[in-house]
Amino acid sequence: MVEPIQKSQEGWVNRSLAVIERVGNALPHPATLFALLAAGVLGLSWVCSLLDVSAPHPATGETIRPVNLISAAGLHRILTQTIHNFTSFAPLGTVLVAMLGIGVAEGSGLIAAALRLLVLSAPRRTLTFVIVMAGVLSNTASEVGYVLLVPLAATIFLAVGRHPVAGLAAAFAGVSGGYSANLLLGTIDPLLSGLSEEAARIVDPAYTVSPACNYYFMFVSTFFIAAAGTWVTERFVVPRLGEYGGDVASEPLRPLQPQEKRGLLLAGLITLALAAAILIGLVPEQGFLRDPETGSVLHSPFMQGIVAVIFGLGALAGIAYGVTAGTLRSDADVVQSMGKAMQTLGTYLVLVFFAAQFVAYFRWTNLGLIFAIRGAELLRASGLGPIPLLTAFILLTAVINLVMGSASAKWAIMAPIFIPMFMLLGYSPELVQAAYRIGDSTTNIISPMMSYFALIVAFLERYVPRAGIGTVVATMLPYTIVFLAVWTGLLWVWMLLGLPVGPGAELFLK
Repeated sequence: MVEPIQKSQEGWVNRSLAVIERVGNALPHPATLFALLAAGVLGLSWVCSLLDVSAPHPATGETIRPVNLISAAGLHRILTQTIHNFTSFAPLGTVLVAMLGIGVAEGSGLIAAALRLLVLSAPRRTLTFVIVMAGVLSNTASEVGYVLLVPLAATIFLAVGRHPVAGLAAAFAGVSGGYSANLLLGTIDPLLSGLSEEAARIVDPAYTVSPACNYYFMFVSTFFIAAAGTWVTERFVVPRLGEYGGDVASEPLRPLQPQEKRGLLLAGLITLALAAAILIGLVPEQGFLRDPETGSVLHSPFMQGIVAVIFGLGALAGIAYGVTAGTLRSDADVVQSMGKAMQTLGTYLVLVFFAAQFVAYFRWTNLGLIFAIRGAELLRASGLGPIPLLTAFILLTAVINLVMGSASAKWAIMAPIFIPMFMLLGYSPELVQAAYRIGDSTTNIISPMMSYFALIVAFLERYVPRAGIGTVVATMLPYTIVFLAVWTGLLWVWMLLGLPVGPGAELFLK
């Protein structure tokens, strides 16, 4: 019997993939790309100054003109502000602090044990839904879902007599296709919000974007993505694969050991205690976590310091689990877990250095504001309403994601252009960021440029020896189509109902 999955290697899939691979491989490294963009901004500022490109500020009527950075004054500013641009770049500190806490939770084995418990305790009839949901939730801890859950899901499906590739696809869909959805805040939230804040300040220098700015929308999205992923798996993937006839034998699943269960229990109790303390500080009108002057929750120390909460929760729960389960034996092990998490950010730090210069130059030159004003005029003249505009933006992001996999790298380029543009049309940066996250997530699973794509191919080859990129794309393409439709539709309903996408994050600017 020839499995249908092998037929996907032929025809338009391979031709399309070849084009995507060539285009993606032709791009320089994201850090190099930002260095080139920063140099390009310098040259563009000189050209636009010569041409006297300008635009009237929509609020004050003042004429905005470009600032030429290829000048003595521009050179002085570049030399004196380079370090400040890097150290004050909004996403840098938030990501580093969040990763310290997440590193302890991951290094202690807490996150891996929690995922195993979630999947292994699920009834068979809900197994697919639980695997997709676990994939979405794993995004709180960065790459652990790719490394742990994807191969584990294939093993679990094989153990219960189902095609292992279906389990692998369901987990990969949740981990990567539902990348931005979650019930908790993860490392991606402060990273993107920092970039959005930098971009929003091109128009409003005092604008702030909270790491929780998309929380309401992404919380609800988790259930829609999990349900959609379950439906695609059972309706399209499982029937297409048929019965598994490969050589890989099923393996017994290792249950949680008693010390692991005790560790999870203690970590859960600490999490509940911390949640209770937060509620006590926020619910009463005079709560200690509210703004001491106004009593506001939205502008409270809690909301401003939510990254510190992520750090504290990850570190305390991770230590509690590690000490109980025996995976952390001393304070040196805790520090080592944090250090290991920092080691994974080496390339990110290089990228951030050049991205920070690019964003700063773009802001100094006034080009971002000028282009945003002119772009907003064109969009306003088009007569398109909010839903068509945001849908077009989602589709544009989805296409760009096929050739540039890094969520932060894309947003660092797109945010300074699109956030000011949409702000001048009255759309909030938080809404624009939510739309970006939809497009960025849904095509991850069919993009060979996604950093873990090669790993997924390697996992798949264990069960389908002749599998390749085309096999993965053909298997995952139904998820992309359905996720894109369901998630975009959810945003339409959200906008029609006028719901905020997060705490204090309205859809439109006042």
